[in-house]
Amino acid sequence: MGILRKLGATLTAAAFVGVGAFSATTTADAVVAPKVAPQAVVVPQKAAAATTSSAVVGKYRLDKRCLSKGRVLCINKKTRKLVYVVNGKAVQVADARFGARKTPTRNGVFKVYRKDKNHVSSLYHSAMPYSMFFSGGQAVHYSSDFKARGYNGASHGCVNIRDKKKIAWIFARIKVGDKVVVYSG
Repeated sequence: MGILRKLGATLTAAAFVGVGAFSATTTADAVVAPKVAPQAVVVPQKAAAATTSSAVVGKYRLDKRCLSKGRVLCINKKTRKLVYVVNGKAVQVADARFGARKTPTRNGVFKVYRKDKNHVSSLYHSAMPYSMFFSGGQAVHYSSDFKARGYNGASHGCVNIRDKKKIAWIFARIKVGDKVVVYSG
């Protein structure tokens, strides 16, 4: 490996799979470059971290924290999906919308600490049916605004769901104390 480091940043390596040969050349002097056998495969840390933080369940990339025993609301801000997971299996999926820049939805692992089927916001005086509170005043709930305007709007930090039947179905099954995982991945 010491010879490869000396060749510098312009190193070009080609490995022939099946033959097992490895050749290394620099763009400056391809004639005198030595041929060496590889000693180790180096995997970038960034790639390793990405593979350990999520798992594919069905067709959904879920954070590994969602795959524990029990019921989990797994909420991916990047894919804009809420996946209801039971014992590591995706059971229900719904479109989700999140907070605006000034009122972002917090990332992290939380627990449902309160449920309210017919909640009305005391700050914004808006209906929040099927609310499942997980962090301060932030909750997962149905949003008629999300249903009407789609992603052209945003919440004040809550996770909005536009399918009333799906959120009602999930609400009926989630218990106080169940895990909520909010992440961007």
